[in-house]
Order: sequence, then structure tokens, then C-alpha cells
Amino acid sequence: MERTSRISAALIFIAPLAVLVALWAIIVPVLEVRPQIFPSVAAVGKAGLESLIDGSLVRHVMASVSRVAIGTVLAVLVAVPLGILMGVSRGVSAFLTPLMRFFSVLAGIAWIPIATLWFGYGFGAIVFVIFNAVFFVVAYNTLLGVSTIPMTLRHAAASLGAGRRAMLTDVLLPGALPNIVTGVRTGLGFAWRGLIAAEMIATDVGLGYMLFVARDFYQTEVIVLGMIVIGTLWLLIDRLLLVPLERATIERWGLVST
Repeated sequence: MERTSRISAALIFIAPLAVLVALWAIIVPVLEVRPQIFPSVAAVGKAGLESLIDGSLVRHVMASVSRVAIGTVLAVLVAVPLGILMGVSRGVSAFLTPLMRFFSVLAGIAWIPIATLWFGYGFGAIVFVIFNAVFFVVAYNTLLGVSTIPMTLRHAAASLGAGRRAMLTDVLLPGALPNIVTGVRTGLGFAWRGLIAAEMIATDVGLGYMLFVARDFYQTEVIVLGMIVIGTLWLLIDRLLLVPLERATIERWGLVST
């Protein structure tokens, strides 16, 4: 029953995408849309097959995914401790909150010009942009998670002899974990958008670069292929990794029934 339910859910999820592709396959030939304006399904399929054979698509995908992964991991490693510190210290929170609000508006794409000046065109600049896109969202969600932990629970742990380390590992971090995972999921969405924009400017490999070069040669089939790959990668990461992780985390700490 559970397997059938999962298959049904998957079919329901992909049904709108299948309808969209069917409409695309019908409308483009019927309206005789020029390939330079919008490609046919067959043209995009051919472009995808050719890029797989010559290895270019795999190279672009691996470059983009590795940048997102590294930038996200670095952002989480810095943002979580900072968010916890802000959650337990009113002074630190009062001092950093205005700065966090100011820079959160600039996170992501706005940093691309100065990132290229600091790190040059390439890996460092793009990872920095992704770091900024994820960092502020995760830090804020960590702060929110710590703030929602009842003080009675903290006092109870302290009365039972919990030191600073035990308070962190057994109370604060577990209590904030659902919010942290939600922050990572949200931040990754911003990171993907920042990644594509940065790769159009600051590198010579990646999905954003593939789109940018294809535009110069009016290769709309490659542009649409890149858009499909970007969307598909995000759906796979979100549905296969982030959603199960978020739900398991929430269920683990008793916020919903299993």
C-alpha cells in the first residue's frame, strides 16, 4: 500500500509537467514557430543527446552542483553557530540583527560584481555568491528556532546539570534543527538562482554559462535544455533530499504525528 501510494503521489506530481510537454509538442508545430524563437521538443531532445554524448552537459552539471554544494556547506557551518549565539545572547542579537537585515537584502546576485573583483572570474566568486544566498536565510532560521525553545526547557536542562556543551548539543541544536533544515531548503532555492546568474558572468563552465553562450548563437534548443536541466535538478534535490530530511527532522522532534 505504501509503495502504491508513493507511485501515485509521483504520478500526480509529474502530471502537470507531462501536460506542459504535450502542449509544447502540439503548439510549436501548429503555430509554425521559428526555431530561433522557440525550439521544438525534438530539437531539445536532440541537443540533450548530443551534449550527453560529447560530455559537455555532464561537465556543466557537475560544475554547477559542486559549487552549490560547497557554498551551501560553508554557509551552514558559519550560519548555524552564529544563529545559536544570537538566540542565546540578547546583546549579540541586538547588535547583529540590523546588520543581518541590511545584508539579507543584498544576498546573492547583488554580490556578483564585487565578488568578481575580490576573487576573480571562476570558482571562488561563484561560491561566495552562493554562500551569501544561503547564509542569511539559515542564520535567521536558526535564530528563530532557538528563540522558540521554551525557557522552562532550558532551565530544566540546567537544573539537571547540563553544561554549556550539553545545552548546545542536547537542547539548543536539536530544538532549532527543524528551522535550520527549513532554512537550508529555502536558501538552496535562492542559491540556484544566484548560481545561474553568477555563471553567466564569472566562469567558463556551468549551466548558467551554457545558457549564456547558447544565447549568442541563437541556440534556443540549448537554452531550453539548460532550463529543463536546472529545473529538474532542483526538483530532484528538493523532493529526494530536502523534503524527506525536513519531514524526518520535524517528526523526530514531535512537531507532527508520524
